[in-house]
Amino acid sequence: ILFSVSIISFADVLKSLPKELFKNKLVVDVLSVKVHAKETMLNELPEETDILCTHPMFGPESGKYGWNGLPFLYDKIRISDSDRLERFLSIWENERCKMIEMSSEQHDQYAANSQFITHLTGRILYEQSLVPTPIDTKGFQTVLNLIDNTCSDSFDLFFGLFYYNSYASIQIQNIRDALAKVERQLASKEAYLSAKLEITRDQRNEVIEECRKLIREAFRNPSNE
Repeated sequence: ILFSVSIISFADVLKSLPKELFKNKLVVDVLSVKVHAKETMLNELPEETDILCTHPMFGPESGKYGWNGLPFLYDKIRISDSDRLERFLSIWENERCKMIEMSSEQHDQYAANSQFITHLTGRILYEQSLVPTPIDTKGFQTVLNLIDNTCSDSFDLFFGLFYYNSYASIQIQNIRDALAKVERQLASKEAYLSAKLEITRDQRNEVIEECRKLIREAFRNPSNE
């Protein structure tokens, strides 16, 4: 039994189904957050149920030309029938996915540093109402593509990536800290240049004043020649 539902609806969908349905079955999820899926299935499914957490790290756009080399993450939570498990995993292996076995906890930490930060950046840039211009650089076109790719997904997905991944809030704080650091760097450079300009003005004024003194002395003490 494979669950392909939204992150925020997963627990409700699982609870809505009769537990007898899952006995002696292999239950698989494909959520983008894994600790939430793992804990929900362990809490709600019968002990006779095998549990496998997975995350195909691609979607309709990135996988439309095939899955060759694309990452498929999995975490064996509770497995009693190894043959059944291998048959399921072979589906992805036969499509030449890059098979990665990883704990749900490690996945969520990595995902917060990559998938969530990508969506967060896209959403932040979207709120700036950026639009194409006649002088767009390749870099700016990449920014616009990031906005399109992330904001074409539902806000529920973005919220799920945040709310159900404990590492996501750390990334938001890191963004705040990084912005503050960049602002301090800019302010520091600005202050340095302003101080340098003031020093230059002061030095120029000193030279002018010294010249005035020399001229006044020259007029007070004319040469006898």
